[in-house]
Amino acid sequence: MMSLDTSLIIAITLVSLLVLLAMQMPVAFALAGSGALGLLLLHNFGYATNVLGSVPFSASASFTLTMIPMFILMGTLAVKARVAEHVFAIANRTSRKLPGGLGIATVMACAGFAAVSGSTVATAATMSRMAVGEMRKYGYPAHFATGIVAVAGTLGVMIPPSIMLVLYAVLAGESPAQVMAGGIIPGLLSAAFYIAYIAIVAKRTIVPADATVEAATAELASARSSKRGGSVAATGTVTITAPAQTETRTVGPVKADSLRHLPWRGLFHIGILFVIVMGGLYSGLVTPTESAAVGALAALAILIIEMRKLGLRQLWSLTVEALKEAAVTTTSVFAIVVGSTVLSTFFVASRVPFLLAEWVTSLEVEPWVVVAIFLVILIPMGMALESISILVIAVPLMHPIVTGLGFDGIWFAILVVKLIEIGLVTPPVGISCFVVAGTAGVSPHHVFRGVLPLILVELLIVVVLFVFPDLITFLPSLVAK
Repeated sequence: MMSLDTSLIIAITLVSLLVLLAMQMPVAFALAGSGALGLLLLHNFGYATNVLGSVPFSASASFTLTMIPMFILMGTLAVKARVAEHVFAIANRTSRKLPGGLGIATVMACAGFAAVSGSTVATAATMSRMAVGEMRKYGYPAHFATGIVAVAGTLGVMIPPSIMLVLYAVLAGESPAQVMAGGIIPGLLSAAFYIAYIAIVAKRTIVPADATVEAATAELASARSSKRGGSVAATGTVTITAPAQTETRTVGPVKADSLRHLPWRGLFHIGILFVIVMGGLYSGLVTPTESAAVGALAALAILIIEMRKLGLRQLWSLTVEALKEAAVTTTSVFAIVVGSTVLSTFFVASRVPFLLAEWVTSLEVEPWVVVAIFLVILIPMGMALESISILVIAVPLMHPIVTGLGFDGIWFAILVVKLIEIGLVTPPVGISCFVVAGTAGVSPHHVFRGVLPLILVELLIVVVLFVFPDLITFLPSLVAK
């Protein structure tokens, strides 16, 4: 039984973490600050400063972590090479005759782009720029269009290469290759459930476009100036004047009227990157870090091939932009890793994992109930905390207990990441919803309204994965650690 002093220190530390996050302090500093405060109260000033002085090196000087900047760079280079635009054009053309075809195309494009970007924010922001305006133009209500993009954008968390899966593997000591392989089937299953939902509700949700919008659409397709109150700008934005209001909607720049003229090279590029990363891991020819580096090099080659007509100066500018974006994201991730290590050091010093394990083993319930309790806890955490914060707090505490109860670590990893994925669209934080709202120029209220039914779909997927663990563990069993 822990002493009152220790329990009080733990409570103060957790409250300070929540307060700092509520004050919108950067996550890395909130984690490190609360952890340092806990160490100061638990031991002394010298101990806390020694931890702060040694952790930045010890937490980041890991060869395994080198794959993170490479995967991030691969994603930023793929964005600059317009891979997402090409995939959306193909998905849009091939699914347009289905009920909710444009929404289905958005899910398909998100799944394809997630396979190379590894980032939910990048996927949500990129697809909302291209897809929301198109869906609104064809009668999709704002909440339905933005809700689809917000939820489908979270596929970047699950479909490898995923930064979240890699970070989980590093924190839990699992094989990154096996964790990433475990996300493939759940990611594709999630996309299939989204598509089924869209097809079911599309007929009663989508309102046929009015004559004004149809006219503006025809004018946009023919690249002529509008004669009925709309105008086409050089930037690809159409302003549509309806009798009661004026709207500005963004449309995707990649168009094709026939299957033969579709940018099929986009699928080819995704295939190349996916085969390089996952094929290398399956074959055992390369390590996860090497596969990430080769993938980034392949993405650079794709960018050069795609943008070669722009000239050397423009190509160099795009490459520098991709490098800068990758550097900013990498710095943020590594800072969070350092901050989380400081907090984890406090947890270990205060024996929180041991006490939690002792409490769990004292419960007279089936082991699977314990796992279910942990997963349920992640839902309110997702309503208040940022996704990486949840990961770095929950994994060191929950993962050892679950594996100690005899459950597969890869199975639990995918379930945790899936719950974090749900947190990305759950109010009040729901970062993916705010990204879509800001990019599409709509109120966050519309986005949250649109994602609520899809959250129920997500929970159904979690139940399926919980009941049928082989859906997660089959592919990892074929991959070398």
